[in-house]
Amino acid sequence: MFYTRVTFLFLLLISQLSFSQTNDSSILLKPDRVFDGEKMHEGWQVLIKNNLISKVGIINNADAKTRIIVMKGCTLLPGLIEGHSHLFLHPYNETPWNDQVLKESRAERIARATIHAKNTLLAGFTTVRDLGTEGAGYDDVGLKQAIEKGIIPGPRMLVATRAIVATGSYGPKELSYDIDAPKGAAEADGIDALIKEVRTQIGKGADVIKVYADYRWGLNREAAPTFTIDELKKVIEVASSSGRIVVAHATTVEGMRRSIIAGITTIEHGDDGTPEIFKLMKEKNIALCPTLSAGDAIAQYRGWKKGTPEPATIKAKRKSFSDALQSGVTICMGGDVGVFAHGDNAREMEMMAEYGMQPVDVLRSATSVNADVFKINKTAGRISPGLFADILVVQGDPSKNIHDIRNVKLVMKDGIIYTNNF
Repeated sequence: MFYTRVTFLFLLLISQLSFSQTNDSSILLKPDRVFDGEKMHEGWQVLIKNNLISKVGIINNADAKTRIIVMKGCTLLPGLIEGHSHLFLHPYNETPWNDQVLKESRAERIARATIHAKNTLLAGFTTVRDLGTEGAGYDDVGLKQAIEKGIIPGPRMLVATRAIVATGSYGPKELSYDIDAPKGAAEADGIDALIKEVRTQIGKGADVIKVYADYRWGLNREAAPTFTIDELKKVIEVASSSGRIVVAHATTVEGMRRSIIAGITTIEHGDDGTPEIFKLMKEKNIALCPTLSAGDAIAQYRGWKKGTPEPATIKAKRKSFSDALQSGVTICMGGDVGVFAHGDNAREMEMMAEYGMQPVDVLRSATSVNADVFKINKTAGRISPGLFADILVVQGDPSKNIHDIRNVKLVMKDGIIYTNNF
């Protein structure tokens, strides 16, 4: 009976998907326009052969066996890249973060992550940078492998496994101090311990190393720096020797400053960033992943309603993001998805435009910019011959109206069509 139920649930999951492996040797996609990751091109087409982009531009002649899909009124883009995700979390208004880490079984969290991966892909996000399992160990590595093997549908994954925090800084902390409760990340202190932890995470399958350069462990639970500059430098030295980048959770000026001096690749959040800090990031070629949606979602969970006066946190975030734009610092697209629902990733893109970024620049951030910063530009992030056939087609023109990015008509990853509404 148990196996019958498991089989039924698996078949039910598969039945909800609309993907198909095409047997055609080639597919010609004919939208009204193509955004290649950098510019918009009217009248372009894209030829797919097997799992790669073969030709791009004005394609007049196609092989008789080529399948042709005409997409009137549509824009074709590279599959979008989510820069800050937590597939093992779900919205905090459903279950608080502490309870997810302390009370949800690993089996439940894996089951949720499987659904989250599917929803992310079907929203047009064909790659995610997943920045920590938040108490689920190295399960992101297994999830990534299951996707790569075709066991479950989902985006390409860049995983950070457990992330690294200073002892005593991270949670959960709601239990008695006499109880050694599970932690949402790996604790490590000092040069030797950090070297070992970085190498352990790499050995377990981490594609990227994440550190918490500050956290809410200061007096009165204020955010304060955690690691010293020398500690951060050592993490970066060890990770970079294997070709991996290091990203820093940093919301305070001092946490950001230490991360910048140490040579971090991206700063996540950057809530208290100043014009001076962003100028330094620009000089050091360090990118910002602002995660506007996370703060917006949390403010709403706490009772704020859109259309009413904005709380101080939202006003401050608008100001810091405006300062970042004016500084010219590289902006990545990443929403801290998991704080809000997976599949609603476009929320961050809409907020970036709402907060002052031009829609075409938002599209660049979600495609070519993320690909360049994350060092995956040889395979993804642009519509260019030789890259993976990771493609999103939407109704309308999101370079003029960013909300059109939600009008999903076709999603293709690795040459496989997962959604086709033509």
